[in-house]
Amino acid sequence: MSEREYVLPLDMGVQVRCAHRIEKGRVVGFMVQLEVKEASRWEHVIRYDTAHGFAHCDRYRKDGAVIKTEVHLQFNEARTFAEADIRKRWRMYVKAYRGG
Repeated sequence: MSEREYVLPLDMGVQVRCAHRIEKGRVVGFMVQLEVKEASRWEHVIRYDTAHGFAHCDRYRKDGAVIKTEVHLQFNEARTFAEADIRKRWRMYVKAYRGG
């Protein structure tokens, strides 16, 4: 099994943290997470992952609420979708998180 984790800076104080596990050429688990730096801490804004055995998206609010949505894709496709979605819409997600 191959595991990889990396961080992609998007802007000052905004980054995407990615991790995935590959077995026999297939993604068997992943996490793609948009983070913002707030008061010297990295806070989750949106995270796609397979932590509960299925692909899903968690959207975080500053009040601590989390909205979970299932992603009806195979893990390979869900990971690709997650990275593309966050790269395309990160400004909108950060603005919504910060209350804009």
